[in-house]
Amino acid sequence: MTKLPFYQVDAFASKPFEGNQACIMPLDDFLPDETLQAIAAENNVSETAYIVPAGEGVWKLRWFTPAVEVPLCGHATLASAHVLFNELGFDGEAIAFDTVKSGRLTVRRLEDGRLEMDLPAYRIFEVPMTDEIASALGARPVKAWGGAYYAAMFETPDQIIALDVDHAALKDLGEDSADWPRGNFGCFARGGEGVDVTSRVFGPGSGIDEDPATGSWHAMLAPIMQAVTGQDAASCYQAYPGRGAHMETHLEGDRVKVIGRSVTVIEGQFTL
Repeated sequence: MTKLPFYQVDAFASKPFEGNQACIMPLDDFLPDETLQAIAAENNVSETAYIVPAGEGVWKLRWFTPAVEVPLCGHATLASAHVLFNELGFDGEAIAFDTVKSGRLTVRRLEDGRLEMDLPAYRIFEVPMTDEIASALGARPVKAWGGAYYAAMFETPDQIIALDVDHAALKDLGEDSADWPRGNFGCFARGGEGVDVTSRVFGPGSGIDEDPATGSWHAMLAPIMQAVTGQDAASCYQAYPGRGAHMETHLEGDRVKVIGRSVTVIEGQFTL
């Protein structure tokens, strides 16, 4: 039997039971793809991240949902850095992750203990709203953008909280993307309790009906908020029943800084 180190982290959380769960597995080298996918399915959280050393302060990083490998996952990147900084003793200023489709991602530890991710800002373009999408979302947005996600803007945060989505219908809808499948939706409205924007993320196209906290979505939300408000920074709340997550975004050219906290909730071994 082979025993692999295993950490489960609540990302974009200040205490357990908040944010989004990620399983982080440090490896000496990547296992076969079918094994990585099978482990992620067994873990059965929104993302399992595998990290492999690639030099001083550098790790290779891959992300798998229970169903597919994805080109970018922010919360599991944040959780991976959290494990390296807080569980595995890395004492450098910043961690670099080399990824297959999203290039090099950097995570820095700030003086207040939060982690700051540097992610690519997603290209956005306005798209029409169809009756089919409005029906699947359960309400009609006032505006929509295409890109990595289908981004739908509503008038109020209360509408976001109240969305009753038909996940099966949503799975095959949305815009085509070079890297992302259809069926990935970010729904948002300006405002909320003490924040600039409130959102929810539905990803049935990636095997996740609803995601509790999504860094990659905020790499698209940041340029949308800049287009809507003219401001480069936003305080964000991602709503999810029973959890919820807070983060900050700062748009800097073609990059987005996404800032948040994480906590380790499980440490153990995965046995093959």
